[in-house]
Parts: sequence; C-alpha cells; structure tokens
Amino acid sequence: MRLRFLGTTSEATSCPALYETDRGTIVVQGTEVVDPEARADLRHLADYETAVEVPRELLVEIARKVLT
Repeated sequence: MRLRFLGTTSEATSCPALYETDRGTIVVQGTEVVDPEARADLRHLADYETAVEVPRELLVEIARKVLT
C-alpha cells in the first residue's frame, strides 16, 4: 500500500494527518483512543482495529481542500 499525504492542521508536527491510499481508502494518523470508557462506546471494534482521535478541524479542512 502506498500513501499520499493529504494534509494536517498542526503547525508544529505532522500529526494528526490524513493520507489517501492507492487502494482508494483513507488512513488517519492521530492519538490512539485508550480510555476504557471511550473504547466501550465504540461499536463493532475488531481485535485488529484501533481508534484514533483527531481534531474535527482536520476533517473539515481536508474536505474543503478536496471539494474545491
């Protein structure tokens, strides 16, 4: 799988960030959700999956770039 950087809203680091893959999917780089109560709220999380948290602003900004 190859990744193409779509962007970040962080000025200090490159995280959180979004990437587009050559398979037509999106990879999200962010802080892993480790809080047990938050993880309990996740639905159908498979053993091989994880959840990451990113600022809402990141998704809005990247969507704005892609759609314009």
